[in-house]
Amino acid sequence: MSTPVSVEGTDGVTSLVGEELGPSDWIEITQQMVDTFAEATGDHQWIHVDVERAREESPFGGPIAHGYLTLSLIPLVLPRLVQFTGFSMGVNYGTEKVRFPSPVPAGSRLRARAFVDRVTDVPGGVAVQITVTFEVEGSTKPACVATVVVRHYV
Repeated sequence: MSTPVSVEGTDGVTSLVGEELGPSDWIEITQQMVDTFAEATGDHQWIHVDVERAREESPFGGPIAHGYLTLSLIPLVLPRLVQFTGFSMGVNYGTEKVRFPSPVPAGSRLRARAFVDRVTDVPGGVAVQITVTFEVEGSTKPACVATVVVRHYV
């Protein structure tokens, strides 16, 4: 398992601006994960959950993960890339931009890299803008590129 970068307080977070973090360890995207995500979200589109039909009819050659499943992995991978200390809490504040340039086939492996774009002061803490890029093992195009904002409060 890769070791996350650890930073302390506002100064530590600010020192990360312009830095790339990662890559994370690989995460296998199983069909069970895809099916569970479909149940949780109600998104049962056949390209995700109908294995046989996806193999026969989809342009991807089999089922693919939901784009939002990939996006939902950000809270899993970020702590594996960076540990923020010296704050009472951190909250997901939002997403600036999300793109899904290529599919994530069920059974493939993903890993992430993060780039700290900027840190701005907010009442009681800082807002950290981070661009997270997920790559599929063996693919040349990223699966997901998302710019997220996380607030850390002292």
